[in-house]
Amino acid sequence: MFAAAVIALLVTLVLALARAIRGPTVFDRLLATNTAGTVAVLLLSTIGFLVGRPEFLDLAIVYGLLNVVGTIAVLKFFRYGSLAE
Repeated sequence: MFAAAVIALLVTLVLALARAIRGPTVFDRLLATNTAGTVAVLLLSTIGFLVGRPEFLDLAIVYGLLNVVGTIAVLKFFRYGSLAE
C-alpha cells in the first residue's frame, strides 16, 4: 500500500515540475514549485516510514520549513524588487 503511495507521489511530483516549467506566469511557476516541495516532504515521510528510519521525518520538517521561507522570500522579491525592505 505504501509503495503505491510512493508511486502516486512521484507521479504528482513529475506533474508539478512539468507545470513549473510550462507555467505561463511567475506565480503559476511558484505555486507549482511550492506544490513540488510539499510533495517532496510527503515523499520523504513515506519513504522514511517504509525503511523504518524516523530521522527522515526530521528532514521532512526542515525541508517543509525551508519551502515556506523560500516561497515567502520569492513573493517578497517579486512584490518589492528586493529582499532588503
